[in-house]
Amino acid sequence: MTKNSITAAAVSLLALGLALGVNPAMAAKMDASIGMQLEPPNLDPTGGAAAAIDEVVYANVFEGLTRFGSDGAILPALASSWEISEDGLTYTFKLQEGVKFHDGSDFNADDVKFSLDRARGADSTNAQKALFADIASVDVVDPATVKVTLSKPNGSFLFNMAWGDAVIVAPETAADNAAKPVGTGPFSFTEWVKGDRVELGRFAGYWGTPVKLDKVTFKFISDPTAAFAAMMAGDIDAYPTFPAPENLVQFESDPRFSVIIGSSEGETILGMNNKKPPLDNIKVRQAIAHAIDRQAIIDGAMFGYGTPIGTHFAPHNPAYVDLTAQSAYDPEQSKALLAEAGVSDLTLSLKLPPPSYARRGGEIIAAELREVGINVDITNVEWAQWLDDVFKAKNFDLTIVSHTEPMDIGIYARDDYYFQYGDPAFKAIMADLDKATDPAKRTELMQAAQKKIADDYVNAYLFQLARTGVTSAKLKGIWPNSPTQANDMTGVYWEG
Repeated sequence: MTKNSITAAAVSLLALGLALGVNPAMAAKMDASIGMQLEPPNLDPTGGAAAAIDEVVYANVFEGLTRFGSDGAILPALASSWEISEDGLTYTFKLQEGVKFHDGSDFNADDVKFSLDRARGADSTNAQKALFADIASVDVVDPATVKVTLSKPNGSFLFNMAWGDAVIVAPETAADNAAKPVGTGPFSFTEWVKGDRVELGRFAGYWGTPVKLDKVTFKFISDPTAAFAAMMAGDIDAYPTFPAPENLVQFESDPRFSVIIGSSEGETILGMNNKKPPLDNIKVRQAIAHAIDRQAIIDGAMFGYGTPIGTHFAPHNPAYVDLTAQSAYDPEQSKALLAEAGVSDLTLSLKLPPPSYARRGGEIIAAELREVGINVDITNVEWAQWLDDVFKAKNFDLTIVSHTEPMDIGIYARDDYYFQYGDPAFKAIMADLDKATDPAKRTELMQAAQKKIADDYVNAYLFQLARTGVTSAKLKGIWPNSPTQANDMTGVYWEG
């Protein structure tokens, strides 16, 4: 073929494309690749504690009766509306109609009953089973109506139903959701290549507002250097929680990218095993808290991104109380408290999961504790090891982790929780909070709860994790803040 004939053919193809309304240069991109540092251990939010599960499937694949909005508001989801009885014990939910699961089966009230009964059952593996503890019964009124009766009023019930742990699943597919999730969301599961990625595709049968992307790929890149390289090369379109804050200044100066700095629900703590001697002594825990310079950790591990906290509560919440002064950095007081406790030559284990805030922060904390006479043996563990050894088996002295669940101070009332606090007075505060519906009273109780765990030095409270995200400049709709542990792709689209 001659050069002229090639040119003529190209012109013909271009003319055909224009006639059909297709302009390759103008065609909108219909897929997005999202970076995550941690790979989820499974894809069933009702059967695992790892935040990475919800980061992939929350609102994308699975939906609950209610859901969190980008601003933290509680919104209708599979429940279109609800009525609450005057005594606060009965919630009657009207369900969305015409909803289908990804396998084509119909969603109805029977699925809601199955899901809630399963989550609260004696053999439940739900990591947040406490969310369902006040449910006395779940009754199907008709296919589009379900009645939930509580054993006592719970002012947080609609909030609890918005968690990823409370999504609605089908009895036919629930057992296989860990590897092949089937939900009602706008994206359906396509493929999971272990160690690399999870792929989701647009669900054509979605009941609600259609999403704008045809495909979403979640890529798992644990190494911060590799994450930076992937963003720079265009292999990743967005990294909503970027693992290398030291690189953000480079992205800010590059017009190809947008840097998004927002808030998260992530209270980052130095968790302490309250039942393991000598950490069962409040003076030892207090000494550890006073040995830590929060700002040094924020600057050294997070390059200045983060807000110091003195209790387990998000600073952007209107009920937050700033208690940082109560555990201010004071090495001399730390030494005195250890002496009062009769503790010397103390060596503690520090088990660190993969996130950079933990690994980098752990090195700084270990050095600070050595300054007051506490030796630290650091062990770096993978996420699955952390869940098994620390979270489940409670085989640890110290650990660092960011608790990204929304307003989760209630975990301190759980006897079986990994830091093993379970104080009766704290439990009483939380029981009163569950019953309270008056906003002023709820604020008073939430502040009392914050003060109680700070007074007891249950853990050393470090900082609120900032949401430091990087996206392609033309990718819009990524949440700036993180009101729950999610990468909600339902409103994401390409501009131009």
